[in-house]
Amino acid sequence: MTSEPTAAGETDRGEQLSYLLSLSRPRFWLYLAGPVVVGVAYAADAPDELFTPATVALFVYFLLPANVFLYGINDLYDREIDAANPKKEDRETRYRGQGYVPAAVGLCAALAILLVPLVGAAAVPWLAAFLLLGAAYSAPPARLKTTPLLDSVSNGLYVTPGIAAYAAVAGTGPPLLAIGGGWLWAMGMHTFSAIPDIEPDRETGIRTTATILGEPRTYAYCGACWLASAVAFGAIDVRLGALLLVYPALVAAIATASVAVDRAYWWFPAINTVVGAALTMGGLWRLLYG
Repeated sequence: MTSEPTAAGETDRGEQLSYLLSLSRPRFWLYLAGPVVVGVAYAADAPDELFTPATVALFVYFLLPANVFLYGINDLYDREIDAANPKKEDRETRYRGQGYVPAAVGLCAALAILLVPLVGAAAVPWLAAFLLLGAAYSAPPARLKTTPLLDSVSNGLYVTPGIAAYAAVAGTGPPLLAIGGGWLWAMGMHTFSAIPDIEPDRETGIRTTATILGEPRTYAYCGACWLASAVAFGAIDVRLGALLLVYPALVAAIATASVAVDRAYWWFPAINTVVGAALTMGGLWRLLYG
């Protein structure tokens, strides 16, 4: 007679975990975990520095808990906006007020404290920057996502995991040009991802860089961010700059072709994975073959 409540409880927990998994946007997991891999590849001076307690812990944290935190806090404060967002119908999940979600988001943020003893002093400010920007982007009173330009600039938070990983291995941060180039790339990526939301955001009174510029000028803004990113990385190594030129080329092609942006948007997880893999292979080649 006691098996039914237990089975029901297990079903509820399974449904909750399944929801949190969907909330974390698995398609975008590598947007946070990928920079960790790239940062480690370029910071390491020997192969045995690639897999350490610090690097593995950073990768695991930014693969799942950090995504639950980042997208969960976004969904908590976007509940009314998301009611009219068509993306929430199939490719993403819609938050409906489940009480366990705020607790899960808070726990996933707090888990970052466990990284502090592992990563070293140089990495800690970048972990803090990720958490602060991640919260300020979505949560009041800052709610940077509703302030044009700041919504874009604040999304440099996506490269902070890579900077933290580099600092954890090297004991110091990466070159400023790399930080600037990565930040500009993230700004372009965020603003491009906001293009499909222009109409839903306008309908709900949300002001973003994309809603202010409109679709054609937002394409130009993204292209400018990505071109500047390529220039910054090219100043470090011309091969890096050449690789990053794929982004301004893509946005130019999308802007001038008859491709719906809400379709093209979903190409970017695969594109970013390929580019990130190429960057990582470049770092490993440097490490192994000089």
